[in-house]
Order: sequence, then C-alpha cells, then structure tokens
Amino acid sequence: MLDSVTVTCETAVDDDTAQRYYELYRRTFGELATKAVARQLLHEHEFLEEMRDPRVEKYVARDEAGETIGMTTLTRHLETVPWISPEYFAHHYPEHTARGAVFYLGFTLVERSRRSARVFQAMIATAARVVVAERGVCAWDICRHNDESFDFGGSIEALLQRTAEVTVATIDRQTYYAGTFTGRPPRA
Repeated sequence: MLDSVTVTCETAVDDDTAQRYYELYRRTFGELATKAVARQLLHEHEFLEEMRDPRVEKYVARDEAGETIGMTTLTRHLETVPWISPEYFAHHYPEHTARGAVFYLGFTLVERSRRSARVFQAMIATAARVVVAERGVCAWDICRHNDESFDFGGSIEALLQRTAEVTVATIDRQTYYAGTFTGRPPRA
C-alpha cells in the first residue's frame, strides 16, 4: 500500500523550517562522505542560502500527517549551482538558454524510512512537469556510488520517460584517480 504524498513547490523557506530540512538532508546524504570523492553534502551555510534563495524551487513532499519526508530542488538560474558551468549549457543548448529553459536538478532526498513509498517518483514527476511545460533541458548529476549501487540514472530515465517524451544522455563525466606510492622506482 502506498502512502499518500503531497508535493508542493516552495521558493523561500523560513530559517526554522530550513534548519529542519537541513537535518533531513544531513541524514540522507551524510553517508556519502566516505562513498564519493566529490563532496555530496552542502555545508550548512550553503544549504540554508539555497533554502532562502527564491530562484531555487523546492519541491517538498509531505505525508498524510503533513510531515516533510522529501525534497527536490530545481532551478533555471544555473549560477545558483556552484559546481556546474552555466557557460557549458549556454554553448550546448543556445536556443533553450535564450528562452530561459535550461534547468538543473540540484538534489533529491527522501527520509530513509519512507524510501519505498514512491516519494522520490512523486517529486521528480512534479518537477519534470515544469520542464515539460517549457520544453526545456534539465541536467543533474549522480555520484558513481549511487548510480552503481541503486541505478539512479536508469531509474530516473525510466521515470522521466513515463512522464514525458524525453531523451536522456550522459553529457559529461569526471573521473578521479589516486596513486598509491609504495617506494622508489626499480633500478634500471
């Protein structure tokens, strides 16, 4: 049986609510600190700034009791996402950029105990309707751990294809390397 989920769009969030959302965010993404090379968790001040910024839409999922159980962020103001290059999107999607129809999906989180309740799907489908209405381009990133362990990329693609006519493609990849040094090179 599926839980009843309501998804609403919020722009600016008050400080008390933002602090509660940050605790949910930390519980959700904190474990990635040892599973992904790139920092997956915004610092508290970065998160609170994003919550206050009306250019970042927050799709908040609540259960039947009104408790917040998930959140997705979406923006068409790419300058609010410090780890991406707005110039990349302007170059590769000039027509979409000219119309203000390039979006970035910042993060999607669901309370651990509610992950089987289709909360993720409800939030992504709601945010996707905004992009569909604009005939836009939406980008997102997934760390290798989440993609390989949970097939987030494939799951999101399947969900989006149920929501709209969409083509999903990998547009870039960052690979991290480590060299473990054990001594001097062998003599020739």
